[in-house]
Amino acid sequence: MNETMVTLVGNAATPVDFRETATGSTARFRLAVTPRRWDREQQVWTDGSTGFYTVWARRTLAANLSGSVSVGEPLVVHGRLKVREEERDGVWRTSVDIDAVAVGHDLTRGTAAFRRVVRGDPALTAPTHRQKPATEMASVS
Repeated sequence: MNETMVTLVGNAATPVDFRETATGSTARFRLAVTPRRWDREQQVWTDGSTGFYTVWARRTLAANLSGSVSVGEPLVVHGRLKVREEERDGVWRTSVDIDAVAVGHDLTRGTAAFRRVVRGDPALTAPTHRQKPATEMASVS
């Protein structure tokens, strides 16, 4: 089966919702993606309309996301595109999900320090409960 793989660049719009289930770890968050275009007539950059995607992660990626990503941080997400259509109260709605294969901070907008996770050390993937401003990047000394 052919799958549509996509790479999105945007900002975390919601906190990571991490859950342990009987089938394993899962996490989700919303990613806001706003295209920018150069307006030749006015000689300025303009923002397009923002699209929102639900990003899903499983197993180790889910656990690592919960300890690494905060609202407002710039991210690069790579994964399988899933488009769903459903009818609710007589109205058809379309949702676009990404089944993430990889997620990382967008280093064109800041710096980050990588920490390799040692299996079995839950302190390294424990969710942080502090909220960082959108302009602050996570850095580790």
